[in-house]
Amino acid sequence: MKVLVAGGAGFIGSTVASACLDEGLEPVILDNLATGRIEFTRDRIFYQGDIADGPLVDRIFAEHPGIAAVVHTAALIVVPESVEQPLRYYRENVAKSIDFIEHVLRNGCERYLFSSSAAIYQPGDDFSVDETSPLAPTSPYARSKVMMEQVLTDTAAATSLRALSLRYFNPIGADPKLRTGLQVSRPSHVLGKLITALEDDGEFLITGVDWPTRDGSGIRDYIHVWDLARAHVQALRRFDEILPVGGPRSHESINLGSGNGTTVREFVAAFRSVADRPLRVRETDPRPGDSAGSYTRSDRSSALLDWRPELSVEEGIRHSLDWAAQRGSILGDQPARP
Repeated sequence: MKVLVAGGAGFIGSTVASACLDEGLEPVILDNLATGRIEFTRDRIFYQGDIADGPLVDRIFAEHPGIAAVVHTAALIVVPESVEQPLRYYRENVAKSIDFIEHVLRNGCERYLFSSSAAIYQPGDDFSVDETSPLAPTSPYARSKVMMEQVLTDTAAATSLRALSLRYFNPIGADPKLRTGLQVSRPSHVLGKLITALEDDGEFLITGVDWPTRDGSGIRDYIHVWDLARAHVQALRRFDEILPVGGPRSHESINLGSGNGTTVREFVAAFRSVADRPLRVRETDPRPGDSAGSYTRSDRSSALLDWRPELSVEEGIRHSLDWAAQRGSILGDQPARP
């Protein structure tokens, strides 16, 4: 079975492609390399280009008629950047994705696996959510995901498309075999900033300590990227069971998370337990677009995918540190130092 992985040279997409290979699925990668890395496509079928490029998508399907499903992981993902550049995010994450869906449908592919986000939810009083929780995205990035899920719902109702949206929380870690990891040298998320502070003997900022959580810091549901990739493979394997042709639903959403909330302060403590050097920490105000956060209480992923996360937060941190130590040699560059 061949699978077209849009964004397959990025962090999530490349790890999904590795999991596909390990499970006997053949990934065909499409990526414009705006943020992805060509090194992550080595020894894999790769097409460089944009998901909105109709002739290119047509050529991919013509040259690989065995493509049975699409995994859509191509997106811009930095929340503060989306606040500063909303039009760019809506163009890349929504407008081009609509074009891509049209190209996929034109080529007769009906299985569509969309990487969504849990940033779309309005958390309950205890900050937990499930797939029925109200949606209240707080940034253009998150709103772009809600928009695309609505596009998929409406398109699936009107066409032969069947779509699964995987709403995942905060991915951490790297491929345990270190084939792929975070491609950027200075990531903007919590773990990336922790690693940068450790490498530079710098200071890590906890942005926001007045949230109504158990310790005042934001709460997140951290999921190892390899567990996330395995869930994508399970979704591909079980796609027709979850959304059978002619069934009552044509679009389904599934949360992917650990099921346990971890506050930023707790995450920092876990990081300190794994790291081999001291870390300086300072507390400050939240960033634009930040929220208190949430974690999943859903059993749907277990029931529909027969999937549960297997790797711990500490293992995710350890694999991230292992990747950071080797990233320069694997990708042939080094982080820019101040």
